[in-house]
Amino acid sequence: MASLLDQKAPEQISVDEVLSVSGISKGSLYHHFEDFSDLLEVAYLRRFAAYIDLSNEAIAEVVARSHTREEMLAGMREITQRTQSPELASLRLERIRAIGLAGGSERFRKRLAVEQQRLTDAMADLVREAQAKGWFRADFDPHVVAVFVQAYTLGRVLDEVSEQPVPSDQWVALIDHIVGTAL
Repeated sequence: MASLLDQKAPEQISVDEVLSVSGISKGSLYHHFEDFSDLLEVAYLRRFAAYIDLSNEAIAEVVARSHTREEMLAGMREITQRTQSPELASLRLERIRAIGLAGGSERFRKRLAVEQQRLTDAMADLVREAQAKGWFRADFDPHVVAVFVQAYTLGRVLDEVSEQPVPSDQWVALIDHIVGTAL
């Protein structure tokens, strides 16, 4: 299913295509999924979470290997450059699409809420660890920081669909400044 979502919008994917690509039977598909929408939702959830899981893993590595606040901020700058790069624009847009799909399905909204909470909690734990080391201000709630970090990444999508997008290096410079001075 993931390979099909790489090539097509979900509304362009048919059950027959999924069966052909996966090599499973229709009975097996519906044994594991309530309906075709259920399959799409599970695929979207996995893809939605994968992007943030990778970011969380990178942040965890930076926090673990850094010995000073400056080293940690340099590592965060590298992560910001990667996550905000034009090459990842389609992944950011897909996250927005998943959030939009949640508006039309209560089942998916609930699933996405659980997954989003897991992702935010994991990032908040990393913020707590950085705060314990004295590298982030302790007077900011870790969940607020975690939501802020995710929000500026999603906010990049707004600019990417404009006629005159902000140059990536200027966007990253602003984020670095905010992170370095506010946190």
